[in-house]
Amino acid sequence: MTRLTAEFWVHAYLARLRFQEIPAFVVAHGDDTAGAVLIKLNTLDGQATAFQRSFDLMSGERKWVELSSGPEGEVDNAITRQRSFDPDLWVIEVEDRQGRHLLGEEGLD
Repeated sequence: MTRLTAEFWVHAYLARLRFQEIPAFVVAHGDDTAGAVLIKLNTLDGQATAFQRSFDLMSGERKWVELSSGPEGEVDNAITRQRSFDPDLWVIEVEDRQGRHLLGEEGLD
């Protein structure tokens, strides 16, 4: 099975968010081909959650899991730590008071 490049996936994700009128932007541009993608959901109330893709060894599936959640500053620190050992990491910030990130939708999950 052919995998999408990170850049292609990011552009498709941003387009899907725009279609739902959910603001999002690239905070860190990772490797275009094989960079991992981290999503920060900012609910604009001082709280945030960071999500990363994880490989489930039992099922063989990739799924989005929570990396960090809580005060936005703590989540930003967790993202900074991730970027310190993965310079190819993409970081996308989604801003939505309702907490929508669309990661569970078909094609993004």
